[in-house]
Amino acid sequence: MNKLILLILFSLSYCSYVIGQDSHIHFIEKPDSQKISIYIDQVLFTEFLYSDTLYKQVLYPIYTASGTEITRGYPARPKADEQTDHPHQMGLWFSFGNINGLDFWNNSNRIPYDKKEQYGIIRFAGIKNINEKGNKFTVEADWTNHDGYILLKEKTTYAFTGKPHERGIQRTTTLTAFKDSIFITENKEGLLGMRLDRNLEADISGIYQNKEGDTGDDVWGKRSAWVVLNGKIKDEKISIALIDHPENPNYPGWSHARGYGLFAINNLGGQCFDKQAEKVQILLKEGDSITFTHQIMIKDGGYLSNQEIEKVPAPQKPL
Repeated sequence: MNKLILLILFSLSYCSYVIGQDSHIHFIEKPDSQKISIYIDQVLFTEFLYSDTLYKQVLYPIYTASGTEITRGYPARPKADEQTDHPHQMGLWFSFGNINGLDFWNNSNRIPYDKKEQYGIIRFAGIKNINEKGNKFTVEADWTNHDGYILLKEKTTYAFTGKPHERGIQRTTTLTAFKDSIFITENKEGLLGMRLDRNLEADISGIYQNKEGDTGDDVWGKRSAWVVLNGKIKDEKISIALIDHPENPNYPGWSHARGYGLFAINNLGGQCFDKQAEKVQILLKEGDSITFTHQIMIKDGGYLSNQEIEKVPAPQKPL
């Protein structure tokens, strides 16, 4: 009996060590619901949604390690007292406002039918690879016009990390010109964006800060390797950092962080943010590709220090 008790105690101690130091990432595919659920230590972190009713794929909702939701509920699941503007801003997404003149950023079911031809759609094409023993999966999508004509082929790998009070997301996206030449023209609306819970807006508790020390509204339009948002939800301190990658085009990107809850980084903004910047216009000929890697770090129970953000591990290689 004593040996059995010791064995049970040892097993519990070992499980606690594994969970505390090397969190277990688990994916559950739900094709009937058109989503992949991402669990860390058996707790839901986020879901990858690829519903036919969406105009792009998103991670939504997103939770801290403590279980607090940091994303706005609208338009999928509205919460009390939150704003209902910008229906295209849902969860965490990647899109842009000017690809061959098409707006992929602002498209939603609120666009009148006679205006649809001005907008692009990011159509889910399939799950390419899920690393069941690791922390990554790769998906594919087609960037099309309203009629389904393909401009760009997308390949995106998501990698997730977790430990007590911290969660991490890395998104690496490669866009390849499909048939014709593709012009990517500087635009304010881009590139990697999040829409956050009402409590993290500037008039409630949220304060932006970039690497250079600018804060609040002064962060918008500035180039920086990273921007962090510090705020509170029900007295719980929460930090969210968007981190650019040195190999991205136009590194460091411009911050498109707004007080109303939009938190975005845009490597293709150019003179839309700063008239003194070099103009951004990228030509991709058939078969040419462009790749972007960004990292998101989420902390609960305290705020991220500059040192913690600087020490975020280097991006993992895509599958």
